[in-house]
Amino acid sequence: MSANTDRSRLAVLSLAALGVVYGDIGTSPLYALKEVFGGAHHPVPITPDNVLGILSLIFWSLMMVVSLKYVSFITRADNKGEGGIMALMALALRPAELGPLQRKLIIILGLFGAALFYGDGVITPAISVLSAVEGLEVATPAFKPYVLPISLAILVMLFAVQRRGTAAVGTLFGPIMVLWFLTLGILGISGIAHDPEVLRALWPGYALRFYQANPVLGFFALGGAVLALTGAEALYADMGHFGHQPIQRAWFALVLPALVLNYFGQGALLLHDPQTIANPFYLLAPDWLLYPLVVLATAATVIASQAVISGAFSITQQAIQLGFSPRMEISHTSDQQIGQIYLPGINWTLMVAVVVLVVEFESSSNLAAAYGIAVTGTMLITDLLAFVVTRYVWGWPLWRSLLGALPFVIVDLAFFSANTVKIADGGWFPLAFGLAVFLLLSTWKRGRELLSARLAADAIDTASFLKGIEGVTRVPGTAVFLAPNLDDVPHAMLHSLKHYKALHERIVLVSVNILDVPRLTDSRRVAVVRMPNGFWQVKAFYGFMEQPNLPEALEWCAEDGLHLEPMDTSYFLGRETLIPRFHSEMSFWREKIFIGMFRNAGSAASFFGLPANRVVELGTQVIL
Repeated sequence: MSANTDRSRLAVLSLAALGVVYGDIGTSPLYALKEVFGGAHHPVPITPDNVLGILSLIFWSLMMVVSLKYVSFITRADNKGEGGIMALMALALRPAELGPLQRKLIIILGLFGAALFYGDGVITPAISVLSAVEGLEVATPAFKPYVLPISLAILVMLFAVQRRGTAAVGTLFGPIMVLWFLTLGILGISGIAHDPEVLRALWPGYALRFYQANPVLGFFALGGAVLALTGAEALYADMGHFGHQPIQRAWFALVLPALVLNYFGQGALLLHDPQTIANPFYLLAPDWLLYPLVVLATAATVIASQAVISGAFSITQQAIQLGFSPRMEISHTSDQQIGQIYLPGINWTLMVAVVVLVVEFESSSNLAAAYGIAVTGTMLITDLLAFVVTRYVWGWPLWRSLLGALPFVIVDLAFFSANTVKIADGGWFPLAFGLAVFLLLSTWKRGRELLSARLAADAIDTASFLKGIEGVTRVPGTAVFLAPNLDDVPHAMLHSLKHYKALHERIVLVSVNILDVPRLTDSRRVAVVRMPNGFWQVKAFYGFMEQPNLPEALEWCAEDGLHLEPMDTSYFLGRETLIPRFHSEMSFWREKIFIGMFRNAGSAASFFGLPANRVVELGTQVIL
């Protein structure tokens, strides 16, 4: 019975993984081959040898990059079950033997990888939905003027419903994607039937022969062929929701066969009629199936976009918890799935960027130039961080770590280099977007370090403070003060004493600590220390995937003798007003950016789940 239950659970998780994990890579057949042979940037001439060579390249790229690297290897580099670039960075930073320079380099790589992921989060909805709706042009040219408005309407609607969460429609994702992948496979088989000889491209010799005959053109072709791999990073990023085994089973049982069949079907169609390069995916289908196929493709691309948008929400939450982003409003959209969250600020920023992108580039072919560089850049950074994990966390010898990482680095570096030639044609966008996000994340981290140093310089140590408060008036009730360092007196307490000339009869100093693990059990949530004069020290611990709820965590203090009555407890927070200065440790313009981010950061009371009617904020000025 237990074995049957496990199999049923694995089947359900595998089905769910189809909807969330494989939406992006599953919609790549809409534009990948079309871009290689018919794109505006170094199209490959349609000849039998070239078609077989490109198909062989795509097949073996799927096998090496996705099947071997991500499904079989990278997904094992998990951080307590969680994946993604930020989780991998946190894991790589764990070894104590790393020096300051190594840690700084790992942080830079991780932050820039996360920044490129945001660029991917903008481009994926734009190119996916556009490529799906462009199928209407295949049905009749009369629809051409309406492709852009329809795409924009779908995208705006997609972002507008984010606040409702994916819980209500999540159960539909898996079945829709099953239908999508089955359709891909059936269309592919129908295409292969026109020219079964196309299956010869399964032999890697055709890819090698193509590069021997066309070394320069082959290099440029990598920039288009990598579009078949878009979404591979999602295998790792969404691993925490499903686990390694369901992702692996879904890939090998359905996704990989469907993708290979469809690409080979499109290749056979091109060999049969090179004019079908106008849109080989839709021209695989019979005329009567075009409109239903456009609807199904649009649904699949919306699901793919949803997965990337949700990923942007998750990675932002991780960045906040790890101290690389200011606090933002976070809404939980499901009472059953902890990972389903909504961040309004990120949502509307992405929507504006996507709309601007669609209006500016106008077609999926134009957007293809911008797509590859974000994907390959993130893949390359993942390789480098995975090397650090195998060498310093898993303890592999140097030769083994190099042998494991080097082939993937070479492949991803080749893909990335091929996409750099498209920077002027649109590849600048994800780089510019990524650099802007990287600047914000790194500025926030550095600014917080400077602010902490300034506050620590003026701080009074707690032990000395406790000796000097004899005779100070004590008033009934409990005061909770948040402090980054429990060895120093919080500035909010000093200001409270200065203004009220009194202290509460019981004072709880609380520090919130975010660990480099995704989640903690409640038994590890708090550590309590009783001190003289009615003082208590509490350390609250959270994983980087968790949303802090301080009142809930403090309830666990009762086991150590600290009972808090909610209506008799007040929470005191410090609110600093920052003043920039020239000749600081951070450039003046970055200080201004940090101050702007600091001023617009979300409320600490809301972020920590504090009751609004029990919060007191005390301000102070700090010169950076």
